[in-house]
Amino acid sequence: MDRFDLAVVGAGIVGLGHAAAAVERGLSVVVVDRATAITGSTVRNFGHIGTGVQAGRALEYAERAREVWLRLAERAGFWVREAGTLVVARHEDELALLEESGIGELLTASQVAERAPVVGALGGMLRPRDLQVDPREAGPAIARHLAERGVEFRWRTTAFGAETGVLHTSRGDIRAEAIVVAVNVDVDQLYPEIAEEHAVVRCGLDMLLTDGVGLGLPLLTGSSLLRYSAFAGTPSAAAVRARFAAEEPELLERDVNQMYTERPDGTLVVGDTHYRGTAVPPFQDERAFALLERLGAEIFGRELRVRERWQGVYASAPEDFLRVAPADGVRVVAVTTGIGMTTGLGLGDSVITELWGAS
Repeated sequence: MDRFDLAVVGAGIVGLGHAAAAVERGLSVVVVDRATAITGSTVRNFGHIGTGVQAGRALEYAERAREVWLRLAERAGFWVREAGTLVVARHEDELALLEESGIGELLTASQVAERAPVVGALGGMLRPRDLQVDPREAGPAIARHLAERGVEFRWRTTAFGAETGVLHTSRGDIRAEAIVVAVNVDVDQLYPEIAEEHAVVRCGLDMLLTDGVGLGLPLLTGSSLLRYSAFAGTPSAAAVRARFAAEEPELLERDVNQMYTERPDGTLVVGDTHYRGTAVPPFQDERAFALLERLGAEIFGRELRVRERWQGVYASAPEDFLRVAPADGVRVVAVTTGIGMTTGLGLGDSVITELWGAS
């Protein structure tokens, strides 16, 4: 059997985070993935690394991840933007929510207008430490970089299960000192009892790619303020939610994260809705896309020309992270909310530190 220090199942951003942290410690690493390329949630997102809007353990992992993102961007040669995130308030209750959060200095309406082509802003907030990458470029670039540093990638290889010291795959057994299973939504395929114990289900989402609007940094607004831990615990969050329930109930029914990021090629990522279950139907509701188009047109004051539509799927659970040791030297991990790009690299570094100590 092949022998490695670390075997990772899953080549998404969480799996890559573990591989990157292990390489920094001089360990031998193999990554197995049943696909032939990175095509999951790692490339189907906003590319937003939202460090400043997290709290608790998510903030800890996000801070770790930020350092890793910057280091990997330099070494792997992919685009990263350090402009921060603009949070826009278009109602008085949203402005009160931003003030109550206490996580940044408030901006006036004119200061918001200087930073983004939005209409109807009453004010906002700039989170300067947040980063942005192009999600379609960053993950594959990290994988190529790690391969150049000696990580062995075995694509089109299915993991059947793991026990202490051995990973069983469709191309033979792999012996490893430690094994990390980071398969995102498919944790229930390898460890159904863990998925059931931790109430892990699938979260599907709808997203759009449109012509750009000249947006120079990620933008959050509206119902997004109810989704991030630094904002959701404020007293005014209840007032914001109540207003949406009365005036825009579809935003709550579809669990909309009203967010926008513009890629280096000038296209705009628009999102996103959320729906959960043990299985996610492949049939996307056109009314969800119509809602996203309308919200985008309202905030930018112009109709958005759609180029692409897609469905994303990621693991979802009551807790933000899954981190379980079903056997000695085996870890099952996942980011079980929509902050994988923000925290995944930090989660990986934390798990490898637990297994091997600080680098």
